[in-house]
Formats: sequence, structure tokens, C-alpha cells
Amino acid sequence: MAKPANKVVGIDHISIRVSDYAKSKAFYGRLFDFLGFEISDEYPNTIGWTNGKTRYWIAAAEGRKKHRIGDVGLHHYAFELRNRKDVDALQSFLKEHRVRIVDPADEYYEDYYAVFFLDPDGIKLEGMKYGELTAKRKPKPLKKKG
Repeated sequence: MAKPANKVVGIDHISIRVSDYAKSKAFYGRLFDFLGFEISDEYPNTIGWTNGKTRYWIAAAEGRKKHRIGDVGLHHYAFELRNRKDVDALQSFLKEHRVRIVDPADEYYEDYYAVFFLDPDGIKLEGMKYGELTAKRKPKPLKKKG
């Protein structure tokens, strides 16, 4: 029996709840401006950003309990960046804005370069680039002479 074709073509969006909406809106607003996102929609106590491919939403939480890494639920969310230089630039931006970096920009797996940081509620976020060194090592195909 033939395997059915994939029906999911990507992740459309993520939506998280935040304990202090104004503080998180300011945090994510700065971060997404730096990452090249724009506001897609905004409602009272809910806002979403997009870069045309990925959408990220925050909304005010009904409770005030902050997220703790290791609890049931989201472990972290990773933003794939264009290259390692963008990871380094993100780390500089985070330091400039006194964002808590939990794991600095480094090679965490083979050809996997990333920086890990926390949002105001302790939700772990990541800026990463995978495969850049491998792509540079692959020989480029020869151009055919016409």
C-alpha cells in the first residue's frame, strides 16, 4: 500500500500566553522588529507578528503562573536564521537589551550553531542555523559549456 502524501506543509503559527501582556508585547515587539517580522493583527490583549512565512502570537494569560523549563508543555521555540552571523547579531542584540541568555552562541551539535534565551515569562527561545558549514563543503556542480 502506498504511503499517503503529506498533508501538513508547515507550521502556520504558535500562540503563547503571557503573564504581563504589556511587558511581553514590548519584549517581542523589539525582538520581532530585529528579526524582520511585522505586526499581522492586533486585538485587545492579543497580538501577532509575521515574516510572511512564520506567525507568532501572544495573548494575556488568565492566570499569573510563569512558565518553568521542564514543566509539561513547550520546551522551546527555535527561529531558523539565515546564517551564523545572524545568530551572532541576535546575541549582540539580546545583550544590548539585557535579555537573559541561557546558552550563548556556540556549536551545540555538529554544524548546528545557536543561541538560547528567555522571554519575560521564562519561555526558552532559540536563534539557530543548521547546515551552513556542510553546505560550504559540498562541491559545486560544474557549469556545462554551451
